[in-house]
Amino acid sequence: MKNNPFAQLRETLGMQGPTGPTGSTGPVARAVVRYERAGRGGKEATVVEQLGLSETELAAWLKSLKASLGCGGSLEGDAIMLQGDHRKRMPALLTRLGVRKIIVS
Repeated sequence: MKNNPFAQLRETLGMQGPTGPTGSTGPVARAVVRYERAGRGGKEATVVEQLGLSETELAAWLKSLKASLGCGGSLEGDAIMLQGDHRKRMPALLTRLGVRKIIVS
C-alpha cells in the first residue's frame, strides 16, 4: 500500500467536509482579504474580515489557517490577522473552508 502524507490532513487541521473547521455552522457567504503594513512597525500582515462568524468559530478558523500557512496570527475584533503576506494562498484555503465569495485587495 502506498503512503499518502495528505490522507489525514483534514483531520489534523480540524476540518469537517466543505463547511470548514469543526464546530462551524455552515458555509460563509463572503470574505475580504487585505494586506496591511501601516501601524505595524513595517511588518506585513494579512487581514481576513467580514466573515460573519462567532468568536469561537473565528478562533477555530484562525487555528486552522495558522497551521495551513505555517505562520502566526491573532484575532482583532471580528477579523483574523495573519503574519506575512498570504494574499496569493488565501483564496484556495478559504474556498476549501466553504467561503463562497472572496475579495482580495
